[in-house]
Amino acid sequence: MREWEQILSDIKSWVYEAGEEQIRRFNQPMNLQYKSAEIDIVTEVDLWTENFLVNKIHTNYPGHRILTEESGAHDGNENYEWVIDPIDGTTNFAHGFPLFCISIGVKYNDETVLGVVYVPKLGELYEAMKGYGAKLNGEPIQVSQIKRLQLAVLATGFPYDRASDPQNNVDNFVNVVTKVAGIRRTGSAAIDLCQVASGRFDGYWELKLKPWDIEAGLLIVSEAKGRIKRINGEKGIFVIVGNESIYEALDTLVSG
Repeated sequence: MREWEQILSDIKSWVYEAGEEQIRRFNQPMNLQYKSAEIDIVTEVDLWTENFLVNKIHTNYPGHRILTEESGAHDGNENYEWVIDPIDGTTNFAHGFPLFCISIGVKYNDETVLGVVYVPKLGELYEAMKGYGAKLNGEPIQVSQIKRLQLAVLATGFPYDRASDPQNNVDNFVNVVTKVAGIRRTGSAAIDLCQVASGRFDGYWELKLKPWDIEAGLLIVSEAKGRIKRINGEKGIFVIVGNESIYEALDTLVSG
């Protein structure tokens, strides 16, 4: 347990430092690269943040495995694995929209035990340690108590290949949008999950996600007393989260 506390303390220190650099370079001219699709962007700030975090882990926890969005898997010989998204919401970042975050989940023996999501431009740090609850800027958080779907505000997102693959979440969106108070699209799965954990959103679903999108956020929701469904598929991960009532309603309406 003390080891987890030390790791969590280090993560928080590192994301604050990386977040300062992201804020400094926000809205500055940047070179954009494209990955699997023309709307799947990576910036030099993504790469700088990832290198910064990987170097910190290699220096302080040299035996730990790492999985990152940009550089993939880094082997290690211990039972820990770090799952990192250096900027979740890169498209937002590249367009000068302030909803982006650093997401770090830490797994021990294949179970996620630590999660940190830091939203630099909002000054919000979400954290969770398995079995010890979830916090926002040091204060405990919990999912909402909304019970009726008609009163719920939800979040979702759409995959990068939505124009070419009919499994693009549009059918789910059409099925849900008329049944709820509202649906939001932030452009960051990690932020969406944290908004559910803090009770700002009542539920969230998305498909074709990657581990670095959700590893930290799912633990934060779980520790905020939320319900979770995670299904790993060939095209990615399907997720539904919410409080008890909204989760059950969503589970009957959407599919991955």
